[in-house]
Amino acid sequence: MEIANPEFTTGNAVALLPGSFHPPTIAHLGLAQAALARVDTVLFALPRAFPHKTYEQVPFATRLLVLQNLIAAHPRFAIALPTGGLFAEMAREFRALRPQTREIFLLCGRDAAERIVAWPYPEADPIERQLNDFQLLVAARDGLYTPPPALESRIVTLPAAANWDEISSTRVRHAIQASKPWRHLVPEPIHELVESLYSPSRLDSRNVRSR
Repeated sequence: MEIANPEFTTGNAVALLPGSFHPPTIAHLGLAQAALARVDTVLFALPRAFPHKTYEQVPFATRLLVLQNLIAAHPRFAIALPTGGLFAEMAREFRALRPQTREIFLLCGRDAAERIVAWPYPEADPIERQLNDFQLLVAARDGLYTPPPALESRIVTLPAAANWDEISSTRVRHAIQASKPWRHLVPEPIHELVESLYSPSRLDSRNVRSR
């Protein structure tokens, strides 16, 4: 793992917010801001490779640029670039990089937490073992998350002031493609970048070049 801004001081409690950020939305930013009530710092984790998908349309380096513009005015935010794309890999990479950090959380919504807990992990690395290395910090998304009793000591519920249930990167992309309003779904500092990257004319020209 690499920290894109290595001068960043992580503090005692850190949350990793993993994502493809295709593009970042106000839900990503709002989730990170809400997490600051529980942790010292939040790192937007952009993996160099994903286990089940690839970087399409907008390449890794460009997504990193968008994130850098997003967090520029937020001193308690940084960007992590994990080598592994699995949540446990990210947490363990960060622990190896910053062993002095007391608490490491993976920040996610209810839907992601359910997938993480229910995933068919190898017998040698069950979720119970993984949660010895990190905790989950879970925000409501289409309802509150109720963890299994055996795991509840390692899963923290995150109160959120806003409802982001209907906000997603997919919705932003579809709105731009359909020439529908989308700016209210994306943080203002990256409006121009997002428009330039996801406009129909830009994507059409990219598709023509790839043929």
